[in-house]
Amino acid sequence: GSDFTGEIVATGSAVQSFKTGDKIMGFGDVFGCGAHAQYFKLPASKAAKYIVPLPANLTYEEAAACLEGAFYAVSSIRTLKPAAGQKALVYGASGAIGSSYVQYLKYHGLYVTAVCGGEHAALVRSLGADKVIDYKKEDFTKDNERYDFVFDAVGKCSFFQCKKLLTKKGIFSSSNGLINILWAIITPLFGGKKVDFSAPKDIAGGLTFIKGMVESGNFKPVIDRKYPLEKIAEAYVYVYSGQKIGNVIISMDA
Repeated sequence: GSDFTGEIVATGSAVQSFKTGDKIMGFGDVFGCGAHAQYFKLPASKAAKYIVPLPANLTYEEAAACLEGAFYAVSSIRTLKPAAGQKALVYGASGAIGSSYVQYLKYHGLYVTAVCGGEHAALVRSLGADKVIDYKKEDFTKDNERYDFVFDAVGKCSFFQCKKLLTKKGIFSSSNGLINILWAIITPLFGGKKVDFSAPKDIAGGLTFIKGMVESGNFKPVIDRKYPLEKIAEAYVYVYSGQKIGNVIISMDA
């Protein structure tokens, strides 16, 4: 468990940043923090890095869909600094990371092409996508558009597959750094099209940005299904089936 929402029920005597009764949401980094539980604890130093106040206009379950995937997308966006008028393609646009990319990119004023199953076209359009490519019927790499950014939100594409979609100084970014990390080192040396792979950082800063987006109405969490804690194994089976859209939520009893 790496992402969580809830209420702080107790604090240590030396804790200054939080108090009992605070409603919060947080992301415990890539290695997790034991959040698949009704109660868990964090050292104050980590809590300050991982936790922000709950957006006033969201339930706990809605807020839980604004964390891990949303954070990974916002980390990339904050690094690459896209600008209004540019174009971006998002592969895997109906997933947790991809649906976040679509919304962030539209917030920054980009033209966005979403690649996903055709059955999810209405969803990604509702999030702001200008164009939708059904990967089940079309080869998105044959698209005639040229993009300043191509984001592979599901880690299934390579730089070479997507290279021809990029402008002369276009940037390819993938959620699977292991495939593209070598190219992230090499391609910037040549000054043209390149691969970006930046390790996520500043969790609290990223979550604060997401909180602001939610509260201003510029970000909408996407929830596929909810499972009670006792069915968490079933939830994992569903997630790893590759069928989910947006986020799968584990609901906790009080």
